[in-house]
Amino acid sequence: MIGFAIHTRQRAVRPDAVARFRDIPVANVSDCMSRMSAGGARLRPMHDGTPMAGPALTVRCRPGDNLLVHKALDLAAPGDVIVVDAGGDLTNAIIGEIMAAYAATRGVAGIVINGAIRDAATLRQGALPVYAAGVTHRGPYKDGPGVINGPIALDGMTIEPGDLILGDDDGLLCVPYDQVEELYQASSAKHKAELEMLAQIAAGKLDTSWIDARLAAQGCAVK
Repeated sequence: MIGFAIHTRQRAVRPDAVARFRDIPVANVSDCMSRMSAGGARLRPMHDGTPMAGPALTVRCRPGDNLLVHKALDLAAPGDVIVVDAGGDLTNAIIGEIMAAYAATRGVAGIVINGAIRDAATLRQGALPVYAAGVTHRGPYKDGPGVINGPIALDGMTIEPGDLILGDDDGLLCVPYDQVEELYQASSAKHKAELEMLAQIAAGKLDTSWIDARLAAQGCAVK
């Protein structure tokens, strides 16, 4: 049936590549993607702030229905990030405490819900990364339809199964499978440069001459 299918993921970013991104802030990676990609400002961390990284296991489901999310939890490999496009609807929660607890026993690296969660107080105390657009006490239905391991999009950010999903307190980012190595090199260099800048600030030696140069290049008159 069209719109009701479970596909086998054909590829996924390697665990060693995932590990290398864990210490790089999402903002640094985002800057190296020309600041053109994001999972949307509504998707916020609902856990204790533990950073998230792992290959995407994608789910597209009907708003308010989590049947395919349950199946995705059974299919998930350790280290996977389950990314659910539930249409951004906040009427019914897609997951709560019980599903999050089961996900943790499966070794899931995180859950992203473009929709709502419940049992927020419990999830907020937990280390399992959970991102969502909102909270409601109203539970989900379990009828379908939906698709597992198909392409999805969150606020214009496209995600293919197996892409690298990153998350921290600043939000979510998808690194396309074919760009992982290139972006690691660029974002690690960016992160190193920022650490050096912070050291200069702490030592009172930050060079701000670039500001005047930029203003002059833009034709700004200083009077």
